[in-house]
Amino acid sequence: MTQANHNGTSRTARSWFKAEAGGTVKLTCSGELKASAGVVVAELEAKYGVDLSVEVTAKVGNEVQIDTPSRKTTYGAYGVWRMHNTGTSYTLYSNCKTSAKSNVTSYTPWYVGWNLWER
Repeated sequence: MTQANHNGTSRTARSWFKAEAGGTVKLTCSGELKASAGVVVAELEAKYGVDLSVEVTAKVGNEVQIDTPSRKTTYGAYGVWRMHNTGTSYTLYSNCKTSAKSNVTSYTPWYVGWNLWER
């Protein structure tokens, strides 16, 4: 849920956002995937040089404060940010043959935190 605070004054004001919702986000995939969730996460971590998880939980009550400039609106969204990835899934056998290939889309939990911006 996105929160917003407009500063209609001529001075900088402090905006305070607090997470009111939480939950757990797990790795999701569409298409036929022939690997475990742990293998998918390990492959994506190696490919992009990031730390991912099979499951991440956003806690209720997390808060952040930020200065909102005069006549601007500051927005804040708290939650689990996911990495969207597309690829091909197949099995490589010991005789170097492969199974039929399948297109796969995955959404992998990346991190929990705030996204803040102003307009």
